[in-house]
Amino acid sequence: MSPPTYSDLGKNARDVFGKGYHFGLIKVDCKTKTNSGVEFNTGGVSNQESGKVFGSLETKYKVKEYGLTFSEKWNTDNTLATEVTVQDQLMKGLKLSADCTFAPQTGNKTGRVKSAFQHDLCSLNCDVDLDMAGPLIQASAVVGHQGWLAGYQTAFDTQRSRLTKNNFALGFSTGDFILHTNVDDGQEFGGSIYQKLSPKLETGIQLAWSAGSNNTRFGIGAKYELDADACIRAKVNNASQIGLGYQQRLRDGITITLSTLIDGKNFNNGGHKIGLALELEA
Repeated sequence: MSPPTYSDLGKNARDVFGKGYHFGLIKVDCKTKTNSGVEFNTGGVSNQESGKVFGSLETKYKVKEYGLTFSEKWNTDNTLATEVTVQDQLMKGLKLSADCTFAPQTGNKTGRVKSAFQHDLCSLNCDVDLDMAGPLIQASAVVGHQGWLAGYQTAFDTQRSRLTKNNFALGFSTGDFILHTNVDDGQEFGGSIYQKLSPKLETGIQLAWSAGSNNTRFGIGAKYELDADACIRAKVNNASQIGLGYQQRLRDGITITLSTLIDGKNFNNGGHKIGLALELEA
């Protein structure tokens, strides 16, 4: 199995803390697929604090015999995005893609070319933002050997001729136990531990320290599957913020998620947040 990409290092622990929580939001997602293979993904999010509503529509079509994937996106900010991806055609494990965005109201345009290569021993990525003033080049590499993982990520601003990212990561993975540590720009230090204690119970620990502010962040989270259709989640951090979540599959293709964030330091003052998410798939 190939090593994960740099952005996926520590993903299992992040999922324990991030997935299934929608604090302060009411969210609806709907996924459908036509007989011809076109996938549609529509969604809407209502922010309870600001009152703003955000919606998006994505279509995706795959031509499997040529390894091609076409996707188009539109959102209520009136931004259009298109992406074309080719995978495993020029070389096995090589993925090439190009995407662009356009905002008709402002006239803003962006473009990017991305490449990724995965091998049994390494995972390489290189992205180039097509900025006429000077492209931004981002690159990362992860190598793996007998469960050990080492990665490096950098970004170079050609307009200013300087590095804007200089990140290192080191980890160890055995499938049901994953350790991840990282140093970002020599200022941000972080680490996480993921462990699957049983087929139903997953746990995670996150730790971060900032050299500039001398601020330490610590959190513990867990996910427990009650049965095949329901699970509960819980997490707490050193700021006494307690997150709770419950997810239930009502029937095939319909899943509802309830979550709440409790401020333990100001329990009697209110300000707690709740979240609701409904996922539909057909």
